[in-house]
Amino acid sequence: MKKINYQIGVGCADITQKEKSYVMDVLNKERLSHGPYSQKFEKSFAKAHGCKYGLFVNSGTGALRIAVAALKEAEGWKDGDEVLCPAVTFVASSNVIIMNGLKPVFVDVDSRTYNIDPREIEKHITPKTKAIMVVNLFGQPADMEPMLKIARKYKLKVIEDSCETMFVKYKGKPVGSFGDISCFSTYVAHLLVTGVGGLACTNNQKYAEIMKSLANHGRDNIYLHIDDDKNLSRRRLAQLVSRRFNFIRLGYSFRATEMEAALGLAQMERKDKILKARKKNAGYLINKLKPLEKYLQLPWHPKYAEHSFMMFPIVVKKDSGIRKADLVMHLENYNVETRDMLPLLNQPIYKKLFGNLENRYPVAKWVNDNGFYIGCHQKLSKKELDYIVAVFKDFFDSRKII
Repeated sequence: MKKINYQIGVGCADITQKEKSYVMDVLNKERLSHGPYSQKFEKSFAKAHGCKYGLFVNSGTGALRIAVAALKEAEGWKDGDEVLCPAVTFVASSNVIIMNGLKPVFVDVDSRTYNIDPREIEKHITPKTKAIMVVNLFGQPADMEPMLKIARKYKLKVIEDSCETMFVKYKGKPVGSFGDISCFSTYVAHLLVTGVGGLACTNNQKYAEIMKSLANHGRDNIYLHIDDDKNLSRRRLAQLVSRRFNFIRLGYSFRATEMEAALGLAQMERKDKILKARKKNAGYLINKLKPLEKYLQLPWHPKYAEHSFMMFPIVVKKDSGIRKADLVMHLENYNVETRDMLPLLNQPIYKKLFGNLENRYPVAKWVNDNGFYIGCHQKLSKKELDYIVAVFKDFFDSRKII
C-alpha cells in the first residue's frame, strides 16, 4: 500500500483563533503571573468536575505531588506509610508517592478497562496503608463504587489521578468528584492542551490551602498572587506585609502562567466539541477494526461509564499468532505513531528499586507485553482514519492471517 509522507500522531495541538486571541490578550495586558485567566480556568474546570476548589499548576505530575504531600501533612502520615497504586499507569503516579517518602504498593488491573481492579485491592492492605491512588487511564473512569466502599471500610483516603480523563461520568457523576483530591493534566497530547499544565481539585478547604502553599514554595497563603495586597484596609495591609515573605512549609515552584491558562480556558469553552470528535473517531476505528477482534482487544467501557478517548488502546490477544513488536513496527513504518500502554513494573528504575515484580501481576504483564495505543484525536480526518485501518489490514493480509 502507498505510504503517507507525514506521521499520524497520538495527539495534537488544536489551536484555534479563540486560543490565539486569549493569549494575545494576556500579552497585551502584560500580566503573566496568576491572574484572571488562571482564576476563571480554575473555577470552571473544578465546577465541571464536581469540586469547589481548583488549582492550576505546572503539570499533572506537579498536581499529584502536592496532592500526596498535602494529604501526608494534613493526615499525619509518616515516612514509609503505603499508598496503593495500579500496576499499569504512567510512571508519575507512583513516582510522586516515592518522592513524598511513602511506599507504593501495586495492585493488578482489570483486563478489559486496564484500570485498577477493585477485586485485587484488599489483599494488599496492611496497617500502614493510608490511601488508594485510583488512576482513570486512557480516557475512562475506574470502577469507583467498590473502591470507595473499601476506602470507607479501612478509613483510607482516595487520590483520583485523572490526568488522562476529563469531563466524562461514572454512574452519573463526573470524574474527579470521587477522590479526596483529584488531579488532571493539560500536557501536549492530552484532552485539553496548554503545552504544560495540570490541575488539582478538591472539596476540602484545608487540602486546597495546603496545596496552594506547596505550589508556591510553601508560602503563607496570605500572599500568593500580586493582587492579594490590593484594596485592603490599613490594618489588613499591615498584617499582610508583615507575613508576605513568610514560608511556613517546604514547597515547590509549580506555578503556571496566564498564557497556559488562556489556552486552557479557550479549550475549556470548546470541550464538548473536542470530546464529541474524539468519541466519533474512536467509534469509527472500533467499527472498522472489528474484523480483527479475533486477534486484537479493542477499547471497551461498561455502560455505566463514559469514555473520553484520550487515546485508542489495543492489546494483542493471547494465542493470536502475532507479535506486538511486528504489528507496532508495521504501523510505525507506515507513519502511524504508537506508544506502549504505560508499562511500569518492568521499567529499569523500578526493577532496580523493587526487583522483578511483573510475574506477581499477570494482567499488567500481559498488557506490558502486548499493549500499545494509537491516536483518535479530534484533528484526524476520515481519510487519515481510513488510512490507519488500511495499515492494520495490510499487516494481517501480508501475513495471510485473515
